[in-house]
Amino acid sequence: MNALLSHIRLLNQEIHLEITGSKSESNRLLILKALYPQIQIENLSESDDTLVLKRALESGEGQIDVHHAGTAMRFLTAFLARKVGSEVVLTGSERMQERPIGILVDALRALGAEILYLNKEGYPPLRIKGKSFDKKEVTIPAHTSSQYISALMLIAPSLPHGLIIHLQGEITSVPYINMTLSLMKRVGIAGKFENATIIIPSQPNLGPISCIVESDWSSASYFYSIVALSEGIRLKLSSYRYHSLQGDAALSRLYESLGVKTTFLESEQAIVLTLLPNFKLPERLTLNLVNTPDIAQTIAVSCFGLGIGCLLTGLHTLKIKETDRLLALQCELQKMGATIEVTENSLTLQPSNFLNSNVVVHTYSDHRMAMAFAPLALKGSLKILDSEVVSKSFPSYWEDLKTLGFSIISE
Repeated sequence: MNALLSHIRLLNQEIHLEITGSKSESNRLLILKALYPQIQIENLSESDDTLVLKRALESGEGQIDVHHAGTAMRFLTAFLARKVGSEVVLTGSERMQERPIGILVDALRALGAEILYLNKEGYPPLRIKGKSFDKKEVTIPAHTSSQYISALMLIAPSLPHGLIIHLQGEITSVPYINMTLSLMKRVGIAGKFENATIIIPSQPNLGPISCIVESDWSSASYFYSIVALSEGIRLKLSSYRYHSLQGDAALSRLYESLGVKTTFLESEQAIVLTLLPNFKLPERLTLNLVNTPDIAQTIAVSCFGLGIGCLLTGLHTLKIKETDRLLALQCELQKMGATIEVTENSLTLQPSNFLNSNVVVHTYSDHRMAMAFAPLALKGSLKILDSEVVSKSFPSYWEDLKTLGFSIISE
């Protein structure tokens, strides 16, 4: 399905939207619940990725297809490797089979796992025979995806001796490691992270506990973009906390540079987004997004829509997402008149105006491409190809945009 987008009216009153639970928190808690069934989860994400993981954990043995769900692939690889007596083929979409997983497999094999590549070395699909691990220490490159590290952390308390994870080199995506550790502490699992070492002891049992998932900050980024590009819309989003575990909560600080003020309503667990009065935009925005790579597309598109330049660095993990997000951004923004350059880990956008309306935006099977570009409909009509891809993380996205006065015609 494709979607034709335009903006037909600006709404002056405050609009309240309920945002789905965090995919990152939900998926981590699902793994913990599979290890400790007494954990109860509320406000679980409605995203495809979370549904895929939930079904996979319930399915047991045989073949598990995670489709495009990268988090599910990483977390399940570790989870299934320590499930004694099971044998599973873990596979995914064509793009998933192009996304590397060798670093995680090497770490699991070092602990005693039995994992076989069924096609290309270092990539899914995998044949995983569950075994008891006899080692309690492992070393993994620290510059790699934090999901590899979190996958090891989540299974650590279920191992006979716990786990000591040594991070080698420069550590990236620290907030996601801290999120995993904080969620584990919330359910009663001890652990610490210091001096590039994560220590998680064995935890045979847990008492009953209920966890409420905070709404997804990555999903909130698209509404920050809409407010930045608007003429004064006021949005209230639920459910968000000032003291969030999610790295993308940095949005509340980062978007101040684009004129968006965030007011936290702690009693309601909500945020209100408004434009700062008489705000003067910078000519160029410079940000290191090594700890928040998932919001890079949104920020780049916001800057383009506002006519300012940006230099975004720390983006090396974007090369191995649902698509090569840096090249995808370059291609789609150039269609609209942008002057943009990308490297292996950075993006440079020159100040420019939105020149071309009625542009067809390719999404490359990437939910974030669709959602990041949609706010540009405030500047001119767009066609978003494969628009249903948003269900991967935010199934109600298009309906929420209609509430904000966007015209969306499916074809």
